[in-house]
Amino acid sequence: MDRDLLERMFHRAVAQAQPALAVRENLPEPPKGRTIVVGAGKASAQMARAFELAWDGPLSGLVVTRYGYAQACERIEIIEAAHPVPDLAGFLAARRMMEMVSGLSPDDLVVALMSGGGSALLPAPAAGLSFDDEQSINRTLLASGAPIGVMNLLRNQFSTIKGGRLAAHCAPARIATLVVSDVPGDDPALVASGPTIALTGTRELARKYASLYRLDLPPNAQALLASQDNIAPSPDDPLFARNSVRTIASAALSLEAAAQMAREHGVEPAILSDAIEGEARDVAQVHAALAREIASRNRPFRKPCVLLSGGETTVTLRGHGRGGRNSEFLLALAIALDGVGGIAALAGDTDGIDGSENNAGAFADGTTATRLRQAGIDPLAALAANNAYSAFEALGDLLVSGPTGTNVNDFRAIIVR
Repeated sequence: MDRDLLERMFHRAVAQAQPALAVRENLPEPPKGRTIVVGAGKASAQMARAFELAWDGPLSGLVVTRYGYAQACERIEIIEAAHPVPDLAGFLAARRMMEMVSGLSPDDLVVALMSGGGSALLPAPAAGLSFDDEQSINRTLLASGAPIGVMNLLRNQFSTIKGGRLAAHCAPARIATLVVSDVPGDDPALVASGPTIALTGTRELARKYASLYRLDLPPNAQALLASQDNIAPSPDDPLFARNSVRTIASAALSLEAAAQMAREHGVEPAILSDAIEGEARDVAQVHAALAREIASRNRPFRKPCVLLSGGETTVTLRGHGRGGRNSEFLLALAIALDGVGGIAALAGDTDGIDGSENNAGAFADGTTATRLRQAGIDPLAALAANNAYSAFEALGDLLVSGPTGTNVNDFRAIIVR
């Protein structure tokens, strides 16, 4: 019963973040001149289709999404590219996008449809860097365990399109950016590394982060980071004065929708936060401690209840197993709840893909660790090897939804009865 409710809450959260209605309700003022649509991210194709259907006037454009996430459009070209490590398709699409917005006038409008994943989908290495360098930088950052804000500040240093640089290329045209947020705190500059929005943070700070996280960057990237070349525009640059930014879908709204469904089923929701960051296995320890406290002492929330949280955890790669941050969270949670009854949990990525596997996430409860051992799998060894996907696959406990068409980051729900 609880597994069914958990899955229904996940799908309600995803439905709340679908772009169709949100785009229609946030259309910019039509321009005197041309309307050009650009975009990148896992939800960008669905956003593009919604914009096409809602826009009363001529338009053209180019949007890049992840392989398998395309949506048929009539006037906006949709290109698929690789995520989370960029490929040549994304590189060529980014180049075409920059060409498309060249030579615009003050009467023209650029509509930027940005969602999570857009950073990897628009690789555009700075002068002196190769495409191989950009791929290497992405792999290094993904394995570092650094939070999304740190990763985006560093990506910004090595790009000709991120951190407001696309906006600079569009000038003097007006830019209206619509954002489906997948970042903790919903800072729109962090979504897709902010191609049309200036990112706060200096080159000096980027150097400090590279040192703090001991990043093994390519030599060309190290040289650029040590210089003052390729500095992005600052947030107070006049080129942003006429532009607008609206966040049209977010984790906060999706968690509220899931909370309402829980109430409808007689379970009181407690939304812990929509902006939780940190190592997935560490975040799991905190969630498990809360769940155990409720189960044994009926505090700080009374049973039956469901703990809801969102945000973006990270995974520091230690092994060579299969899995994403949500399945790793659940495996660590299952170990911490080993033998505790009355608790069931789901964690999943609202885009439908946890990391690079085919699952959105998985299910776990107090019997998960025992069932793994019965199947010949040591839960602690699986966690140490970052092999959570294989563990849950062996139990038949993966959550597989397929691409959802949106992305407001992680969704976690823990029912305690």
